[in-house]
Amino acid sequence: MTVLTSGMQNSIPFDPYDYDFHEDPYPTYARLRAEAPVYRNTDGDFWALARHEDVADAFRDNVRLSNSWGVSMDPASYNPNAEYAMSFLAMDDPRHLRLRKLVSKGFTPRRVSELAPRITELTAKHWDRCLQMGEFDFVHDFAGLLPMDVVSELLGVGEADRAHLRKQSDLLIHREEGVTDVPPAAIHAYLDLHGFYTSLLAERRKNPGDDLISALTAAELVEGGERTALTDQEIIGFMMLMVVAGNETTTKLLANSIFWGAQSPDQVASVIAASTSHDDALDAVAPWVQETLRYDTSTQMLLRRVLEDVEYGGKTIPAGDRVLLLVGSANRDEEVFGPDADQYRIGRESSRTILSFGLGTHFCLGAHLARLETEIGLAQIARTVRSFDVDVERSVRVHSVNVRGFADLPMTVKAR
Repeated sequence: MTVLTSGMQNSIPFDPYDYDFHEDPYPTYARLRAEAPVYRNTDGDFWALARHEDVADAFRDNVRLSNSWGVSMDPASYNPNAEYAMSFLAMDDPRHLRLRKLVSKGFTPRRVSELAPRITELTAKHWDRCLQMGEFDFVHDFAGLLPMDVVSELLGVGEADRAHLRKQSDLLIHREEGVTDVPPAAIHAYLDLHGFYTSLLAERRKNPGDDLISALTAAELVEGGERTALTDQEIIGFMMLMVVAGNETTTKLLANSIFWGAQSPDQVASVIAASTSHDDALDAVAPWVQETLRYDTSTQMLLRRVLEDVEYGGKTIPAGDRVLLLVGSANRDEEVFGPDADQYRIGRESSRTILSFGLGTHFCLGAHLARLETEIGLAQIARTVRSFDVDVERSVRVHSVNVRGFADLPMTVKAR
């Protein structure tokens, strides 16, 4: 076992809560991959894996690396009760597999695919308003609205409540500079959302509809001759997960796509030129979404708790420690994506190698929905504009440990 000192963190400062790091984490990731791919921070009491091979192996190892205390570094979130906010994302098998199977009975690929026409309608409604303005904030006027609408329609949440839920969702993940735990505003937001979804679930049990919550109340699993169903707490936990995993990350993916597209006008011009119809636009934007998922993914890092000693890069991470899987770094690994991994290149083939949705048993259940929303959103944009631009100087990033994206993204468009 290699004995480590604080020298590693002194030579390569890496603080997941640091605002400067949030602005651009990729130089730090590059140094970690080159100099300390298995990184130890004694002050923060965590390890970090930076290379693609190690991160992929860690995702697959769901026996020694546990999700049971959640995926967040916040001390108030990292505990055996993490499942109340993160659902099966904070569980190990067999409990994780049981709950995932039950949820999947309501959250089927068919149900998601059937949303496409409605997502297209919602997209057109929000984007038509943006086109009429010509100058607007992409997050506030589009990217922050569409995913919340989609999640709300899935869950049967009325339009009058969506702006409030969106605000609480933002508060859940935002961290002020210097704050290294869950702030009071996030705690209040969690309690508010929990209360809202508790009331909504009670209403659906009395008056079922054709929404996802109603489907979850009816979902049953038969194993070994025993029939089980989801408890109220399990359904509420899943709804809480949907607020972040089904809303925040897609909002960030949309905005990241627009931001990097604006920095690559020649590449996006080709996408726009090919987007002569809705179907053509969907085909044209798919590689744009794929490269954004690789280059600047919404989910930057996920935590695991070490149950048994594990070895990476010749270093032993002992049981009881915690390790960050640096997804954002793995997606820029030159060993996998080539010497131009730090360049944004739409059309790069990475479908088999990106780790943005994880791997193995915890592969993101909502991956298809996230892609569908983002592709429909960008397709609507690509077929209705001649060009667009982003005001980089006035753009403001979200400050969060796990999630990377924008709080404000001023944008101008020229309609076709």
